[in-house]
Amino acid sequence: VPRDGRVPHLSSVGSSSSPFSLSLSPQFLTFVLLLVSACTGESNRCYDEHELSEAANRKLRSHYPQPAEPSPAAAADSSYTCPLELYLQKDLPPHLSGRSLSPWRYVTVPLGDSFPSSYTEAQCLCSGCILVPDSPQNQVLLTETHDYNSVPIKQNRVFLRKELCADGKKHHLKPVTIQVAVGCTCVRPKTTS
Repeated sequence: VPRDGRVPHLSSVGSSSSPFSLSLSPQFLTFVLLLVSACTGESNRCYDEHELSEAANRKLRSHYPQPAEPSPAAAADSSYTCPLELYLQKDLPPHLSGRSLSPWRYVTVPLGDSFPSSYTEAQCLCSGCILVPDSPQNQVLLTETHDYNSVPIKQNRVFLRKELCADGKKHHLKPVTIQVAVGCTCVRPKTTS
């Protein structure tokens, strides 16, 4: 409210016959334009090839923090089986992926023209789930049951894709979201009715 006590009125732009009027100061308009250009300018900025990696790392640290990558990771195309024998050992591995009834391993997935250029993803090792029932003779009977399914647990992660600018020489960084499997869990199978 202005100091003279009058309430400002709003109007459509350019309408002098309206009972409402809108008065914006040039300083306010300049501020808004600077704010808009600052917010949009950095996201579409074009970088030379030698600037790209540093700019991507800076943007990932400040806007899209990345989780720590688990290790070790297998090649995505390497063979695997459901590790029933793992549960015969007295001392199970300390990591969750080796103690789960829906075990998984980590594989490295390349991303090409993105930052980071690869990520580690969980891959379920069994299609069913491992059951470890005790037998009457206190022997462990291991089975993989398909009464339940192993399914990946997914998390959204943001990566920066390198895209060519209009000049055909420089690149800008476009945020893209990818669902990444971070583990596996045991679920009841879907039923159709």
